[in-house]
Amino acid sequence: MATSTATRPENPNTTDPLNSPRWDELRRAWLGDAPAEFDSRVQVQAPAMAEDALNVPVRVDASRLRGQGVEEILILADFNPIVRALSYSPGSAEPVLGFRLKLQQSSPVRAAVRTADGRWHVGGTWVATTGGGCTLPSTGSGSPEWQRQLNHTELRAWPRVDGGQRLKLRIVHPMDTGLADGIPAFHLEEISLLGQGTPAGAALAVLRPYEPVAENPVFTLDLPAGVVASGVSGRDNNGNRLTAELRP
Repeated sequence: MATSTATRPENPNTTDPLNSPRWDELRRAWLGDAPAEFDSRVQVQAPAMAEDALNVPVRVDASRLRGQGVEEILILADFNPIVRALSYSPGSAEPVLGFRLKLQQSSPVRAAVRTADGRWHVGGTWVATTGGGCTLPSTGSGSPEWQRQLNHTELRAWPRVDGGQRLKLRIVHPMDTGLADGIPAFHLEEISLLGQGTPAGAALAVLRPYEPVAENPVFTLDLPAGVVASGVSGRDNNGNRLTAELRP
């Protein structure tokens, strides 16, 4: 697995260590006028060479910024036709996330982490691939079974050695990008992680997946000790709902 590289956090740097010609454009489009720096405390792990452009595993770890209050983690792929892949508001969860991504071609994959002071901290890594992941139809969209299984959701938990929990969330969904001929965009839109004793409408954490997330997504999240999940609820961009209770 390749890992992000950046300058030391005590020496903020705005020079892209991945040397992408698109970075300045993407920074303006997605991070706006807020201060942004490349920060080694944001770790992005992905294979240096991805054999399957439809399923590229990515893990983001911003736990070293926990003390600064992580409010959002934004995943970007510079050379994808749809750059924004996912937004994660960790809330009561750890600022750590695993998932799978579609890539159209070799590209930097980045995590931009917004802290409570409004500053963006950016890490990333290059992923080489044969490409085509964003313009191919999903296998689910051509299956007669997908409507019956659509948004079937499973949430499982395992104890961690630090006393917290690791959660694995699986959802059946084609996650079509809208870039394959004749197949409209169809993707999960928002997923809320619910906790024991949380008020109605409140969430421990919120995921907002976009079209580049892989078909039938699997998300891995960590909860600190004392925070207990009870289930998830969410919807896709066609208004279809999903719910699931936590299974031991």
